[in-house]
This record gives sequence, C-alpha cells and structure tokens, in this order.
Amino acid sequence: MLGWPVAIGMLAHAVRWGALKAGAGAATGALVACLLVGGILAPVARRWRMPFAAIGFASVVSMMPGIFLFRMASGLVQLADYSNANFDLLRATIADAMTAIAIILAMSFGVVAPKMIIDRFGAARRLPES
Repeated sequence: MLGWPVAIGMLAHAVRWGALKAGAGAATGALVACLLVGGILAPVARRWRMPFAAIGFASVVSMMPGIFLFRMASGLVQLADYSNANFDLLRATIADAMTAIAIILAMSFGVVAPKMIIDRFGAARRLPES
C-alpha cells in the first residue's frame, strides 16, 4: 500500500511545481495537485480496498503550508510584544494566515471532491434500473 501514496505524492508535487512555474498561486497549485490525487486515488482505493483517507492524506501531507503557519505564529508572538507591534507586522501576519488557510481549504477540497463525485456516479451506475 505504501507505493501508491509515494508515487502519487511525487506526481502531485510535479504538477504543483508546474502550476507554480506557469504563474499560478500557492493555493491554486495545491488545488490542481490535490484534484489529481483525489481523481487517481479514489478508484484505486476502491479497487484495491485501501482506506482512501489514509493514502490520500499520505500523498498530500508534504504540501501543508508549514512556512506560512510558522511565519504567522512568529508574527502573533511579535504582536504580543507591544514594543515591536506595527502595521506592517500585522499585515504580514494576516497575509500569512490567509495564505495558509487558502492552501489548506484548496487541499481539502481537491482531495475530497473527486472522491465524492466518483462515489456518487459509481454508486448510481451500480443501482439496477426499475
């Protein structure tokens, strides 16, 4: 089971970097990569009876926006120290937080939406017609 998340994770990173190189933002790159992951792994998980959440998460976990979360946390700590608080620090902290949230939402939607669509239409195909 380990081979699937590793291979799909490498493919997802290639797609993400390609999107970034083409001019897409961080959240858009993550969305495109995670849509690919969800689209590939949903039928694979069903066919091989693997837990989709486990292999999907393992494929995309390295795309988590750690740098933005750490910079946001650093900004919050600096804002707590009133002597260093200024508007630029507040702006940068909010920007890092919003970027991190956008990436996490894009990743969540990107992995889950294809699974839901494939499950919905896959279940509809299996139902006998009356």
